[in-house]
Amino acid sequence: MEDKRIRKTKRNLKDTLVELLMEVPFEQISITELCKRADISRITFYSHYSDKYALVDEIFADMTEIGTIDYRRRQKENNPNRDLVIGYINVLDSILSIYYDRFEFFQHTNPDRNPYLAFAFYNIVLDTVELHTSRIQKANLELKYSPRKIAGFVCFGILGFINECHKTKTPLAKIKKEARGLLADILKSDVVVKKKEDEKEKKR
Repeated sequence: MEDKRIRKTKRNLKDTLVELLMEVPFEQISITELCKRADISRITFYSHYSDKYALVDEIFADMTEIGTIDYRRRQKENNPNRDLVIGYINVLDSILSIYYDRFEFFQHTNPDRNPYLAFAFYNIVLDTVELHTSRIQKANLELKYSPRKIAGFVCFGILGFINECHKTKTPLAKIKKEARGLLADILKSDVVVKKKEDEKEKKR
């Protein structure tokens, strides 16, 4: 467990990085400028992080931990029977919740301006959905495709949908409602697991 002083220093660096992202792309941010703005020495910075990528990776890790706790809570509260559709919607709601709660950071995950941040964000979402899909497989449900392929299909489609909603300035409440509806419609079409009818057909 890190002591209070170290946590405070790291929080300062993370907050300062987010502030700098409002001014310049991530690739143009230097350690010198980051330390100057945070009012700490380079020696202090390098005692905690190897470079600015390690710093931003820890920001993503912090948010992944928060999102995972939220997902587990949702599963426990509203999906005790592990319903397929509800499970994926809980994943989506957890991702949307952390995304908008920390929008001051996530707004900078635009691939044109900050390709590293966009790549890191996409892969974290992909890994999260893949992990959930793998749990479905362990529950003795036969998947039509690999967990990674299913995660890629679900993530890319939903993230693309959310991005287009942003472009048209769709209100947040409507984005959440429409994204849930779209995901539910996709899953109800049996895109993830094989139908029982398919299994019966195989045995004939």
